[in-house]
Amino acid sequence: MQGCLPGVRTLALTLAVLPFLTVHAAAQLAVSANDNKSANSEGRTVVVENAPPDTVTIINLSVFPPKIVGEVKAPASVVGPPSSVAIAPDESFALVTSGFKIDPANPKNAIPDDKLSVIDLKSSPPAVIGTLQAGMGASGVSINRAGTLALVANRSEGTVSVFTISGKTLAPAGKVQLGDTKSGPSHAAFTPNGKMALVTRDGDHRISVISVDGNKVEDTKRYMVAGIRPYSMSVSPKGDVAVLVNQGGNQGDVDILSVVDLKQNPPRIVDHITVGQVPEGATMSPDGSYVAITIQNGSARARGQQGYNDHGLVKIFRIHGTKLTFAAAAKVGGWGQGIVWSKNGKVLLAQSGLNKSLDVLTFNGSQLKTVGQIKVNGVPAGIRTVEH
Repeated sequence: MQGCLPGVRTLALTLAVLPFLTVHAAAQLAVSANDNKSANSEGRTVVVENAPPDTVTIINLSVFPPKIVGEVKAPASVVGPPSSVAIAPDESFALVTSGFKIDPANPKNAIPDDKLSVIDLKSSPPAVIGTLQAGMGASGVSINRAGTLALVANRSEGTVSVFTISGKTLAPAGKVQLGDTKSGPSHAAFTPNGKMALVTRDGDHRISVISVDGNKVEDTKRYMVAGIRPYSMSVSPKGDVAVLVNQGGNQGDVDILSVVDLKQNPPRIVDHITVGQVPEGATMSPDGSYVAITIQNGSARARGQQGYNDHGLVKIFRIHGTKLTFAAAAKVGGWGQGIVWSKNGKVLLAQSGLNKSLDVLTFNGSQLKTVGQIKVNGVPAGIRTVEH
């Protein structure tokens, strides 16, 4: 699927015709990391020869329709979960990881990368103000609510990198070893009080529990087991539950969304719900009442393969304590990646890798509708707003 979905109005928001705008202080920002060196070819992720630089798109989500307000060049990667972006609590800067890069010895291959870019969101235009080394396969990244600590999950070396934050300056503060190089730490998510983090491990199907005491970050050696390939994760702003997608084996089977009870000590997996083929991104609504997930739905598979569909899905589930119930669904572009909510919970942006776009959706508590599309420069690979 390469074009727009039938009946979906395209929003003319490409940077080719839109100049940089100064971001208003009250704006809610969404930041999309876009990979120009990767493409989907008959169900395989391939390297694009002579690719232009990757980009990062900054979007004002506090207006409707949402508007692009800037773009900056920075490394990104569609390989890894779409939590490869994090935004500081005051929206002063964003962090973007790049888990893979083109092999300088063989431009047709990709190899693990370790880049962590710091992007100043207050400058006009936005600018990269720092590039740090995390670990190989740098993927999911999170910033605590205090804005003092960042964690990066390194899928290709079995570690989590720790960075201290002062203003807009990051400094390496060590690594936490979680497993061998095949354990696949994918995303690290803080609890709201900042005293604990959970790390999904898609290589050995575990979710690690990490303790956080100031700048001291340690593996508690406790872990949970949900489903096959735990991947993207989101923690409720209430601090009572977390949800995570399990990507499964990509054979056309339905996969699951799991619920973590954070009130238990240690936290435990307490529920699952089937959601469809290959859930990718998961994000709680700002009030913690819903979770939205992107589902590839076979759209990244080759035509004719078992389970192939020409579109992806966004599904929303209500959260009742530790139970999930279906609320709404809508068709979106294929090869779906990340998803974010507006502050009022009425507008969502969902990334489509095949269309190189963000689908704009509206939600009224019972109906979910795809109403527009924002084109971006590259395969949208990760997206976040400020963690609520």
